[in-house]
Amino acid sequence: MKMAFPRAESWRTRLWRWGFNFFPAYRGTGGQVTYIAADWKEVHVALSLSWRTRNYLGTIFGGSLYGAIDPIYMLMLIHTLGPGFIVWDKAATIRFRKPGRSTLYARFVLTDEELQTIRTLAAQHPSVERVYPVELADKAGVVPASFEKTLYIRKKPENQSKKLEPSIKESR
Repeated sequence: MKMAFPRAESWRTRLWRWGFNFFPAYRGTGGQVTYIAADWKEVHVALSLSWRTRNYLGTIFGGSLYGAIDPIYMLMLIHTLGPGFIVWDKAATIRFRKPGRSTLYARFVLTDEELQTIRTLAAQHPSVERVYPVELADKAGVVPASFEKTLYIRKKPENQSKKLEPSIKESR
């Protein structure tokens, strides 16, 4: 299930991809970001079975499965919505369907319609929660694990967007 790259990466997203793959917390998962679209609306991840990701039974460790997909949607939303929004991971569920015995792949996509929906809801409500499904699948399309990521999103208050200088009080 090797994924085709629909759009070229920019030099900035290529640097982000390299940074992801060298960042110790992400590198420790065994996951590898293989593609980030120039507009951050699509990201691909691969997770291979290796001595670092193998569990006692010889399959991919559940922590590696989750760790490889964990930060992706949050970072995509931060980059696509811009600095006027706060985005946090809120919850996640994982469903183990069968053991992962080979390299697994995930594709994350944000559509223009989804981004517009978030902007509209954020303008009408104090906060928004969105749920995104993710599947890790092998080349044959077999899905050993599926996830649902719940993200919390809200607009930043106007005064929080500007940097405030701390005030210094003198005491006598």
